[in-house]
Amino acid sequence: MQHVQKQSSAVLKPSSRNPKRKMLEGSSSLVSRELPNSCNEEKLLAYDTQSGRDLSGNKHPREEEGEGEEVVRKLCKLADDTKEEEKQIVKVSEDISLPENKIRNVDDPSDINFLFTNIDRDMSLQCLMRCTRADHPIIASLNSDFRSLIRSGELYKVRREAGIVEYWVYISCGLSEWEAYDPNEGRWVTLPILPANQCFLCSDKESQAVGTDLLVFGKDIMASVIYKYSILTNSWSHGTSMNFPRCLFASGSLGEIAIVAGGCDAVGNITNAAELYNSGTQTWEMLPSMKFARKMCAGAFMDGKFYVIGGISKVNTSQLTSGEEFDLKTRTWRCIPDMFPRNGRSVVNSASEAPPLIAVVGNQLYAADYAEEVVRRYVKELNSWVSIGGLPRRVTSMKGWGLAFRACGDQLIVIGGPKVPEGRFIEVYGCVPGVDALEWNLLARRHSGHFVYNCAVMGC
Repeated sequence: MQHVQKQSSAVLKPSSRNPKRKMLEGSSSLVSRELPNSCNEEKLLAYDTQSGRDLSGNKHPREEEGEGEEVVRKLCKLADDTKEEEKQIVKVSEDISLPENKIRNVDDPSDINFLFTNIDRDMSLQCLMRCTRADHPIIASLNSDFRSLIRSGELYKVRREAGIVEYWVYISCGLSEWEAYDPNEGRWVTLPILPANQCFLCSDKESQAVGTDLLVFGKDIMASVIYKYSILTNSWSHGTSMNFPRCLFASGSLGEIAIVAGGCDAVGNITNAAELYNSGTQTWEMLPSMKFARKMCAGAFMDGKFYVIGGISKVNTSQLTSGEEFDLKTRTWRCIPDMFPRNGRSVVNSASEAPPLIAVVGNQLYAADYAEEVVRRYVKELNSWVSIGGLPRRVTSMKGWGLAFRACGDQLIVIGGPKVPEGRFIEVYGCVPGVDALEWNLLARRHSGHFVYNCAVMGC
């Protein structure tokens, strides 16, 4: 299937020396669609059953009449390809011979077993799951059945079961502003403005992507609050509160679950409490507590287990170097002494430092040392770290704040403002870690605030 020719959505053109990147996992045949962008206008990709277009009024490359029919023709072509691959689905020619009462029009919702005329639902899902996330709004605009399919999350469940994972990066460079970057197509999408009051926007905030939700944690006037952005509805809502509300905690996600651990309560008491969030049921479950209370720590999943490293246990103390491992099967914590080295030279008060910058790619743990501007890899067998290269030279931070270091598929990515006086923009760098030295490639450059407040990577 041919891809629609892309328009340049970045303000400055990224480096042309980028190698091929594996941001979409699982074999797939992709349908591509260009999304408009602007740093001055809010773009809402709402699932409008009439248009499925950007609500700002800007025209899409496919906004000519009849775009829905074109999408249907392309999806039906994918359906034909799917039949040949799996050999378990009957041919369309055989479907045509179905009794008249089993054949429906695309716009007829009377039989939920059909999405396309003469093609059963299972085959339709096999076809649709191969489309990229960028195509989902236009698919949802075809009719109410397709809209329901997207908004229910059923299509993402089928993708997950088939091992198809597409990674998008969600970045906040403004108090109430969020943008999504699609590294597969180099597109930027502006999210609706976060509808929070000034107290929440100016408080310490954490973020975590889990399932099809982006969770943003913060403090309202009197209590902790969670805002949830759903890619199914392209809207913000209030999320379910934790059993033990806290901030400055460690967190990590694995599919549809996430774990938060440590942090401090509304009056500053540091805790060792941990909770598990299930995005499918929108519920929190208390877990056994960690061995040590700590805040401003970092968390990540590796080898199916959840790890917490670094942080501080008391005010005006040095950063902890110990780590803790939580086994989901045995539901127990194991302490790992000297798991994490301090950033740069030793400091007396590490409360001014950012939490450890860590990321897991291919079940390997990496850490970015902002002070020495190097990246280290954790050697599990030796419980030690080795330097594997430097950070991108252009990015800057304030003691680690304002810089994002994340895993995105098979890549490490670094996002931050460059060390240049002109303009206000951020740059996204990526590299595939291996045995050789790190080679960072400029993936995107975007006019925005040059300080990254929050960043999360969603894989679905």
